[in-house]
Amino acid sequence: MRTIEQLEAKLAEPSPELVRDLGSVPGDIVVLGVGGKMGPSLAKLAMNAIRQGGWNKRVIGVSRFSNAEARRELEEAGVETISCELLDDEALRALPDAGNVIYMAGNKFGTKGRENFTWAMNAYLPGRVAEKYKESRIVVFSSGNIYPFQPVASGGASESVAPEPVGEYAQSTLGRERIFEYHSHKNGTPMVMFRLNYAIDMRYGVLLELAKAVNEGREIDLTMGFANVIWQGDANAMALRCLTQCSSPPNVINITGPETMSIRWAAGELAKRLGKEAKLVGAESETALLNNASKSHQLFGYPRVPLLQMIDWTAEWVRHGGATWNKPTHFQERKGNF
Repeated sequence: MRTIEQLEAKLAEPSPELVRDLGSVPGDIVVLGVGGKMGPSLAKLAMNAIRQGGWNKRVIGVSRFSNAEARRELEEAGVETISCELLDDEALRALPDAGNVIYMAGNKFGTKGRENFTWAMNAYLPGRVAEKYKESRIVVFSSGNIYPFQPVASGGASESVAPEPVGEYAQSTLGRERIFEYHSHKNGTPMVMFRLNYAIDMRYGVLLELAKAVNEGREIDLTMGFANVIWQGDANAMALRCLTQCSSPPNVINITGPETMSIRWAAGELAKRLGKEAKLVGAESETALLNNASKSHQLFGYPRVPLLQMIDWTAEWVRHGGATWNKPTHFQERKGNF
């Protein structure tokens, strides 16, 4: 795993189960907020699965498309694209109808100082989208950030744990869920609340941040001593397969890998592969932001890419100077400031 082409191909590789599941849900797929970190690979994955299955479906990606290259690549992959400011009610109403909606729009980083925009994107816009697509199935991207910190030995927060969001990003993310939930009750719209943390590929994510710190000789703070990670391709596949699990009231599904990953251990594994020393400071807290995804594993099986494979790929990517995005996860954040 050394080139963008290899990475993109791996991310867009559908499983037989995904091909089967997309064939079982009628209608086209609209991806709202397709221009983010995960959206392009999700749309390409959906398109590849549809082709393999021979299904008669369109994939329509909607975004502001500030990155013209990303839009061109989507179109080359067979994804139809629409440039749209989703907060513009008239533009939103003009979007095509579809049987299936993947809602990926939202705001996290840059919340501090622009709290009003974060609340507009995360809690106002969902109501407009829910009305527009009240006859569709909707998979709503949410976050494990809405859960309270969990004791490390607990196995993480399951879907039965009541939300206790810390900070305005997490609060507005719970607001997103509640607004969609209201419209699901009102209109009978089938939905899934897709509570994710943390997806990675080679260009961003918890493992990349640890690998870069090790490679550059920077200290790694162990206060947030544990985290969950999942390969972005697996997370995207589960998001699309969640279209088969939509219900009213909404079905809540946690999405992440099966391990409670020790930051100390992961940094050490990366250090061995990079031939460097991990400079660890501080001590692990007794709690961390942890997500128990046993329900999703029962529904969809374990992720196809295991943790050690992600570590191998990440170390190789960093060792060979692979391209990265300046989009830190801030997984170390304990006070909800984004």
